[in-house]
Amino acid sequence: MCGIVGVLGNHEAAPILVEALKRLEYRGYDSAGIATLNDGVLTRRRAVGKLVNLSDRLVHEPLAGKSGIGHTRWATHGAPSELNAHPHRSGPVAVVHNGIIENYRELRAELSDAGLNFQTETDTETVALLAEHLLNSGLAPVEAAFATLDRLEGAFALAFLFDGQEDLIVAARKGSPLAIGHGEGEMFVGSDAIALAPMTDRITYLEEGDRAVVTRAGVEIRDANGALANRAVRQIQIDATRVDKAGHKHFMAKEIAEQPVVLSNTLSNYIDADGQITLPDAGLDFTKVDRLTMVACGTAFYACLTAKYWFEQIARIPVDVDVASEFRYREPPIPARTMALFVSQSGETADTLAALRYCNEKADKIVSVVNVPESSIARESDLALPIFAGIEVGVASTKAFTCQLTVLVLLALKAARERDVISAAELAEHIAALQTMPGLINMAIQQNSAVKATARKLAEARDILFLGRGSMYPLALEGALKLKEISYIHAEAYAAGELKHGPIALIDKHVPVVVMAHKDPLFDKTVSNMQEVMARKGKVVLISNPAGLAEAGDDVWGQIAMPDCPDLIAPILYAVPAQLLAYHTAVAKGTDVDQPRNLAKSVTVE
Repeated sequence: MCGIVGVLGNHEAAPILVEALKRLEYRGYDSAGIATLNDGVLTRRRAVGKLVNLSDRLVHEPLAGKSGIGHTRWATHGAPSELNAHPHRSGPVAVVHNGIIENYRELRAELSDAGLNFQTETDTETVALLAEHLLNSGLAPVEAAFATLDRLEGAFALAFLFDGQEDLIVAARKGSPLAIGHGEGEMFVGSDAIALAPMTDRITYLEEGDRAVVTRAGVEIRDANGALANRAVRQIQIDATRVDKAGHKHFMAKEIAEQPVVLSNTLSNYIDADGQITLPDAGLDFTKVDRLTMVACGTAFYACLTAKYWFEQIARIPVDVDVASEFRYREPPIPARTMALFVSQSGETADTLAALRYCNEKADKIVSVVNVPESSIARESDLALPIFAGIEVGVASTKAFTCQLTVLVLLALKAARERDVISAAELAEHIAALQTMPGLINMAIQQNSAVKATARKLAEARDILFLGRGSMYPLALEGALKLKEISYIHAEAYAAGELKHGPIALIDKHVPVVVMAHKDPLFDKTVSNMQEVMARKGKVVLISNPAGLAEAGDDVWGQIAMPDCPDLIAPILYAVPAQLLAYHTAVAKGTDVDQPRNLAKSVTVE
């Protein structure tokens, strides 16, 4: 989840490294650091906390040099501290690392026996010490780096910088993403294309197991077997990598506001002029699918739980939904005629990628729903379906979630039509409903003031419950996750029918209960559960359409009105008040909305 960057440039490296790290700070903000070479001498600066602290230090203690590496950290081994911050250095070598070195204890013991001393609590220092040890044995820098990589177990992206080698960075990727940027007499390394976009629009993505020897003249890549590998140079869209708040106070606010536009873009990429759902051609035939296994983490997992209702109710396909971090360890059997579907915003989520690899050659078809078409999960799928959300910087996912839901409902509708479960006329009716969604989302966003007023009251609570029934249940789970992610208020979600089976014991006048209840055929049952809460002095916040609010009465503590909408798209629409409620509660509490404590955007370690 850390971000790494490297520069072999024609200009001073330090400001370029810091600017690239700003674009990677969504990956971690516990500490940051850079190392540069000036007249062949390796020097570094590090600081605890957000990148601004490193920037401040560099004002007073500048670093010269046109070659360098940088890092923004999400702590795994060792607490956030300057000592544990990257780059790690041992003698003539500095290293930046994203991932986990699983055998660092064994290597540490071996190096200690050889007389090398450790100064930090991190696994990464082992990499630097091992590289120094191999240099001292007589190996050249590239040989020492490769020999170090041969000894490492785990998942990692690494970049090495050596004293006296101003035209060399050695980079490697195993399990964690890494890209090489091509300039004019300059070369760059970065965790993703976002970091490299200001310097170049020409990117090479390293494949699993690749090692790259980077010089200003270009890059030599060897695959996991040591053979020379000719990886493609791709031209990225610079506009698609713009990272700014566009006048909003937070990235999260901007990304919530972008949803009508990005959802319209998603729909236009999957619905043709004749109103038919079109997918990239990968031989996907739902008449040959008997079962669907869906796997994801976090918010993407809740998108899968929502889609389970669509696939089962509309397409009549049985669906299993699993948390990726548990899926492969159960070693579930994968029956014949099973399609495995993986959802990940980044396309690099370590647990989801591992689950995909477990299903490879077991499932008949591997399909992914991702926001980064060049990601590992996308490249290793038979069919990758981009969500077209654009860059999402806020750690708490908003527009990516609603775009994931949109792609998943389109996939369910396509499956239903191919299996002849719905008629052409019914498909057209559903498509028409989906095409009203951007406008309805815009109307939901206009409830911002009402949500803000409710959020001020919620900000005083220590515990909050969310309730939902049917397809609103996953939305309740998502609402609770959003709230605790960025406001740090303890929040839990339950299926409304489960309330009386235990959670009702938590209800008193101090525990607000947010009820997500679109007026659908299950609405009356949800209202009954809501009444059970109010009978025990619980404070109910009801999110519903006008008919639902009218039927529920005036006894609720708070109301948030949603526009009327078809049942099909209610889960997508109701994501908006859940997002706004979390956002305004966090703002009222004064927490860091875009970079909440202990979290990172892209989870590339187990």
